[in-house]
Amino acid sequence: MIPDETIEQIREAADIVGIIGEYVQLKKTGADYRGPCPFHQGTRRNFSVSPAKRMYHCFVCNESGDVFKFLTKRLGVEWPEAVKIVGEKTGIEVRDTQARREGPDPREPFWELNSTASAYFRQMLWDDATGSAARQYLTERELSRDVAEEFGLGFAPREIGLMRTYLNRLGFDDARLLEAGLLTKSDQDTEPRPRFRNRLIFPILDVPGRNVAFGGRLIGPGDVKYLNSPDTPVFSKGKLLYGLNRSRNSIRRADRALIVEGYFDAVRVMSAGIEEVVAPLGTALTEMQATLLRKYTRNVFLLYDSDAAGLKATFRSGDELLRQGFSVRVVTLPPGEDPDSFVRAHGAAALEAQLDSAIDVFERKIQILERAGWFGELQKKRRALDRLLPTIRATADQIMRDLYINRASEVTGVDRSILQNELASARGFTAPLQRQPPTPRINTEVRARRGDRRTRSHVRNASAERELIRAMLTQRSWVEAIAERVGPDGFRDSRYRAIFSALLNAGESETIQEIAPKLDAEVIEIMESLLEEPYSIVNLQKTVDDSLAKLEVRDIEDRLAEIDKLLPLANAKEWESLNEERQKLVLQTRASGKGTFKAFRRGRSR
Repeated sequence: MIPDETIEQIREAADIVGIIGEYVQLKKTGADYRGPCPFHQGTRRNFSVSPAKRMYHCFVCNESGDVFKFLTKRLGVEWPEAVKIVGEKTGIEVRDTQARREGPDPREPFWELNSTASAYFRQMLWDDATGSAARQYLTERELSRDVAEEFGLGFAPREIGLMRTYLNRLGFDDARLLEAGLLTKSDQDTEPRPRFRNRLIFPILDVPGRNVAFGGRLIGPGDVKYLNSPDTPVFSKGKLLYGLNRSRNSIRRADRALIVEGYFDAVRVMSAGIEEVVAPLGTALTEMQATLLRKYTRNVFLLYDSDAAGLKATFRSGDELLRQGFSVRVVTLPPGEDPDSFVRAHGAAALEAQLDSAIDVFERKIQILERAGWFGELQKKRRALDRLLPTIRATADQIMRDLYINRASEVTGVDRSILQNELASARGFTAPLQRQPPTPRINTEVRARRGDRRTRSHVRNASAERELIRAMLTQRSWVEAIAERVGPDGFRDSRYRAIFSALLNAGESETIQEIAPKLDAEVIEIMESLLEEPYSIVNLQKTVDDSLAKLEVRDIEDRLAEIDKLLPLANAKEWESLNEERQKLVLQTRASGKGTFKAFRRGRSR
């Protein structure tokens, strides 16, 4: 037998319009789809398919059912076989079991607990004195009680024992609260504490509408503004979209989805009457979230913030959506606005006008690069292409991909064939050699050696960064001296960069114990391991000089690699200038009197 939860999952995931549309010519009529009935061989469009209800019905012969029944009637297969056919179309594996599971769904306890906790949070928000600050916060954000209640908003009090005591009295023990992520504890000896404290609570529902998790917005000062439930047997934040349980039918009807960044954005826009809205439970869309959305539409509008983080999330999400065949447009709101504030101030009609003026995600990326002057200089043009090409590579639709190549060629002045060579290459910019003057033999040899030893060079540079940090931890007086020769950007490893910045900002008077709390746990662990080996440096001066020399060589090699990428883009005059610089850099490494350079090259030639 097929487990009930598998059947439910397949029914939920199935595109009933698409599957029935393989056998019946359907045409959209309002919210449903109509066609001639395949069962009484009708010629009029009396056969209706409702994506919202996931049912079909003929108004003449009264034949009706779900997608499984349709296949059993149309293809003459048994019901389990129909389930397997639909499962195959939706990408869900169907496994038979010897017998149907007896008893309740094992996920039921999580749904029950989360539903009870959600009711508790709502009570704290509206009926308890501890929720006054949260109520005031909603007033300040002009979110009415009716809207807040419609979306189930609540409040988690600051007090440690209130929720725990309340739920314990209802029969939910600590072990169950910990497993559901409502309580947390740092180790076995500490008392459990609520995960959500002094936070406005947004219930997170799965697509069928079951309460599987929570998102909490901090009320007042603190470090983490938004906090989600941890992954549990019923929740994985990379696989769900906030609001999809209520917006999926609207998304189908409108054949579009608006992706916003946060809970308030989604609530505000949906409550204003534009219902086809979802929000990822993070910042950028995941592969699984895009796959989930694909069941309802292939047209997406991205409405993220226009700051640096928002733009990064916009283009990461855009690439993922293009990878799965979506049409992706970007809405750019006025500076300082997000969907919440914009709709609050201007209303839904103004947002619809913004949607009408949305532009393709690739065109938006070009627009930003053009305004920043990235197509005016040769080196910036190369870096601009490095930002455009990943989006072209991600595009699954071949027509859009071809249009993107043409557009990139137009704005950069780079020949289309060169761009196609680059797209086909996973290693870098490759252009026909006959388009440029012949490259001197010395540079060809250096470039050939460089690619073969990239991995060893990376390891060696990481070691040099590590030894510099060890030296600064061992002798704090060296921090300023090293800082005069290398800045934070000289440390490619973010963990070493964090330690260097902390030491530089602290000065010699602040102890390591005082510096440590400002760093992440992983960084502290690295710092502690380096401090445990103070005698591993035999000659401090030589260690510092050798490590700095290796980083200097790395910078030269990086510049050589950059020049190699720029040459196919250069005109004759620019090519001469770049090639002259490249020869000087190669000679600089060879003529250097530093022993580290020589040893470094000998190691690289093996």
